[in-house]
Amino acid sequence: MKISSAAFVISSPKVAGCPKPDRPEYAFIGRSNVGKSSLINSILQRPKLAKVSARPGKTQLINHFNVNDAWYLVDLPGYGFAKVSKDTRDKWQRMISEYIGGRDNLINLFVLIDCRLEPQRIDMEFMRWLGENGVPFTMLFTKADKLGKVARQTAVAQYLREMRTEWHEVPPHVITSAEEGTGRDEVLALIDGWNHEFASRFR
Repeated sequence: MKISSAAFVISSPKVAGCPKPDRPEYAFIGRSNVGKSSLINSILQRPKLAKVSARPGKTQLINHFNVNDAWYLVDLPGYGFAKVSKDTRDKWQRMISEYIGGRDNLINLFVLIDCRLEPQRIDMEFMRWLGENGVPFTMLFTKADKLGKVARQTAVAQYLREMRTEWHEVPPHVITSAEEGTGRDEVLALIDGWNHEFASRFR
């Protein structure tokens, strides 16, 4: 898929403020400081589209981007260790839950995971919740450039083995690097395929 255009649409504090659900939508979410905004910018090849910050918790709203005037990419608040109050974290959690359950056009949730780390409880619990609620998702292992090829393959394989201890079928995954563009084509190919499926429903 070629990205011909990508533009910010709106930041919404509530699902009710999101754009009309008239096209397929793909949301990106992950633990704070997992490299979400950098990866979004890399995938869309727009270096400054999603705001990047060294401070965890920069993304605080539901951010919609119109891509190719055909689908939405959504940047969701991160979860985990952002230095914000408990009330703010609880508010984000409610916002995310309402968004995931309230957008009929949400085709897939991309869950970002730092490939350098062993499985984190907060990620495992979140993915378990997605599975229990029937939410389709794809794991994106980020920061692949921070490890050598063998170390990266070993880390991801260990992560998938851990997933298999409680998942009958492990969700799909893509290894990515915002710095090197690794995984970009694979992610866009997935989205392109889902876009065609979405369009076929209305023929």
